[in-house]
Amino acid sequence: MALITVLSSWLIPLFVASVLLAGGIKRVAVFDEFIEGSKEGLHTTLRLLPYLVSMLVAIEILSASGALDALTGVLAPFLAWLKWPAETFPLALLRPMSNSGAMAITADILNRFGPDSYIGMVASTMQGSTDTTLFIITVYYGAVGIKKIRHSLWAGLIADAAAMLASLIFCRLLMG
Repeated sequence: MALITVLSSWLIPLFVASVLLAGGIKRVAVFDEFIEGSKEGLHTTLRLLPYLVSMLVAIEILSASGALDALTGVLAPFLAWLKWPAETFPLALLRPMSNSGAMAITADILNRFGPDSYIGMVASTMQGSTDTTLFIITVYYGAVGIKKIRHSLWAGLIADAAAMLASLIFCRLLMG
């Protein structure tokens, strides 16, 4: 354990020193390259900003309007038939769009039902086994200017759906 603590505290400084050393050996103006990279990062951020703001506004509207709660209420009988805890349905809808929104829903579920409850385990497993597919496509494709996402969206959403269903199945099997 002490070795891991020492390594973790020295890892980043050693990495920076090795980059500076390698740059010096290859006669690269490391600071100038760092500044150029920072400029490119800033330009990329500015290009992505409209995409990010649009997605975050849409998510906030969906959450604040009560549309998520209304949809969950309408689907509650169907979800009960599937043995899907209705409390986790908003998480399933929001997770492909926003990690922070999904994390807030997961935290609320864990506070209300506890981490060892069936609902808490399903929410935790969904949170950990799925990804923010729409956010990833927006950010990464927007960064490089790709307009046609082809099959990426469907592949990501199908993977998320499979992970959510697997969360339900495995948690049900584990809880008995």
